[in-house]
Amino acid sequence: MNPLPTRKASFIGAAKYRRKTYGSNHPLAIPRVSLTYDLINSYGALTSAEFVQARKAADFELEWFHTPEYVSAFKRAEALGRVSNPVRKQHNLGTLENPYFEQFFTIPATATGASIQAAEEVIRGRIGFNPAGGMHHARPDRALGFCYFNDPVLGILRLRREGWRVLYVDIDAHHGDGVEAAFLDDPEVFTLSLHMDTGYAYPFSGGQLAGAGTPESGYTSLNVPLPHSTHDAEYRLLFDAVWQPLLDQFKPDAIVLQAGTDMIFADPLGKLGLSTQCFLETARTILETAPCHADGTPRLLVTGGGGYHPLVLARAWTGLWALLSGRDLAEAIPAAGAQALRAVGWDMDEDEDYFEQLFVSRLDRLESRPVRPEIHALIEQIQQHPYLKNT
Repeated sequence: MNPLPTRKASFIGAAKYRRKTYGSNHPLAIPRVSLTYDLINSYGALTSAEFVQARKAADFELEWFHTPEYVSAFKRAEALGRVSNPVRKQHNLGTLENPYFEQFFTIPATATGASIQAAEEVIRGRIGFNPAGGMHHARPDRALGFCYFNDPVLGILRLRREGWRVLYVDIDAHHGDGVEAAFLDDPEVFTLSLHMDTGYAYPFSGGQLAGAGTPESGYTSLNVPLPHSTHDAEYRLLFDAVWQPLLDQFKPDAIVLQAGTDMIFADPLGKLGLSTQCFLETARTILETAPCHADGTPRLLVTGGGGYHPLVLARAWTGLWALLSGRDLAEAIPAAGAQALRAVGWDMDEDEDYFEQLFVSRLDRLESRPVRPEIHALIEQIQQHPYLKNT
């Protein structure tokens, strides 16, 4: 185990993420960033020089994408301690989907400011990792899908201010619809989303392989809808079919990765069959093929995203941080890390045969399954896509 970094990376975090958010009966009312932080520290894998204190996004930064009316209504709700019915109806705030909680505006605004900071870390020559980010469904004037501010959009916009072409890749189990919609008309941003097929998954969009655009007008997005129970071998074939051809065609100056962990098999809201190893292999491929600064540091901004199984998420993001910072961590979870995981009291899948493995190893038990015909058919469609075919 190598607890010292060999790559320049910054972890953007804040103590306020330990506050309970999203009420008490919500898929995100679980420890995520704080548990990841604790597990990373149980390995001794985060130095003070790598930690960056997250800051709240300024109103003017939020308004790069969100409307002033939305930002003002959101701030006013926190000041009043409640969401009025007109605001609830107009902006979808204070609903069961997007509930009110203490520091209602401050915590999402901090998670969003952290993605802008992560972009600035990339600009100054480091990899930026904001595990509290990845809220990819939010619209300019509405909260959607548990997402209040669209921090990936704002991180991308910060990179665009440098004149960089940005490739956004979203491996969350749900379609990155808000980010895609934000950049449909910007040829300098391309959005790639691999997600559960829309027939059974929120937000019920992105079902067509072809994203926005035509051969004549140019493409700015591509969606890869994944069949139910897609497993490691199938995912790797699909990802490999699209990734390098897309890099060769688009030639980005920087990459933004939304690294939701709900693509991993045990997630209660995911319907895929992927392992933590596949999640990390995908991130490694993106890391190793990203455009670089002159010193070889990848121009890579990484956010968190979906992930509703806290034990799976913390294990996966700990491995992700190890990749980004160039560490080789042991598979075995240290005693202090196992204690932190058990303290969560998560029991939703305690009767499953894999459950105890979650406290013992960062990685999952693997099984081999054949690749289904529908996967081969989808790969053929990818290979025939007019944008990728031109490489």
